[in-house]
Amino acid sequence: MTAPATNPINIVDLFAGCGGLTQGFHTFKPGAFRTVGAVEWDIAAASTYAANFAEEAGGTDHIHAGDIAKWDPKDVASTVDVILGGPPCQGFSGLGKEDPNDPRNKLWKEYVRVVLTLKPKIFVIENVDRFLRSREFELLTASTRPDGELSDYVLQTKLLNAADYGVPQTRRRVIVLATHRDLVASHPSRKPLEHPHPTHRKPDKKGSEGTLFTPLEDWIPSSVVFSTTPPETETTQLPERSCDLLGATLPGTFLTTDLHIGRNPTELSLRRYRAIPEGGNRHSLPEELSTENWINHRNGSGDVMGRLWWDRPSVTIRTEFYKPEKGRYLHPKADRPITHLEAALLQGFPPNYKWVGSKIQIARQIGNAVPAGLAQAIARELYRYLCATAPR
Repeated sequence: MTAPATNPINIVDLFAGCGGLTQGFHTFKPGAFRTVGAVEWDIAAASTYAANFAEEAGGTDHIHAGDIAKWDPKDVASTVDVILGGPPCQGFSGLGKEDPNDPRNKLWKEYVRVVLTLKPKIFVIENVDRFLRSREFELLTASTRPDGELSDYVLQTKLLNAADYGVPQTRRRVIVLATHRDLVASHPSRKPLEHPHPTHRKPDKKGSEGTLFTPLEDWIPSSVVFSTTPPETETTQLPERSCDLLGATLPGTFLTTDLHIGRNPTELSLRRYRAIPEGGNRHSLPEELSTENWINHRNGSGDVMGRLWWDRPSVTIRTEFYKPEKGRYLHPKADRPITHLEAALLQGFPPNYKWVGSKIQIARQIGNAVPAGLAQAIARELYRYLCATAPR
């Protein structure tokens, strides 16, 4: 059989969103990975995925735009080497009240169902940091014990920061790597796939032993994005376009460069923006521009109405990044929130990436995505591991 370098590694992307994981894997080494299946329930996100990856796959037949519970993994015609995915995390995210009965918390079981059917060599799960403290993670870990349904796999779990991998954004996410025991046995190291080593570090950060890390580059600041985008916006609307890629007519397609759209702030909002310095937040406002709630509640998030730093990575890009009242989303220099364009670039999407959906739908896609740079680092480590293993 041919080695992985010439025979593409087949992947399935579950809960694929707009394609952050797939983008990272495909751009790591063009031709090294081939997507043979993708599942995404949100039609706008699935259409964005199709706009970027359907042509390479020869069409949209491999994309299931719907409920994963209604998808039959046996529809995948090819042998699957790797399964990727981030089961929706809203049920146990730290941003809201945790609901142990939230049905979204059970979606990881659908992920497991697909793994048991397709039996990949490796599977990768991405989720929020709170996942480590959830009942779902306990059950997932227990399932790899000798009597568990995933007993054929060895789990490696680690909390990674996207900024440590060249992403101009501090975004902490749990990455679960699971390697089939047969693959471990055939690997020269006799070890499972491990997490990628950081390529960047927080300036002046010390190692756990009090020594400096092996020389790494400093974190990439947000200025690499903001120095390339106009300080002002000329429109609040997306171009008038529509497309039908998966059986639904939606706005699009738009390039990332089409997404430099602003808002219509009130005069009060503009005065607040102007009063907040770089790195400042709601506590920087004079009393006449603040609110009773902000004045009386000094605790809580210091990011509300916050302005980003020019020389540091951005904070985590979430789904409502265009609302400064939701977090530290004011441009480092301009008196406005960051735009969809800037958020997409901070997430690592290229200027020519295609998007489908309304402004709100696209913002949700951007905020929910896995940063392409982090996905690329995982792809690199996974590719090296498979290349060192006995021929597939």
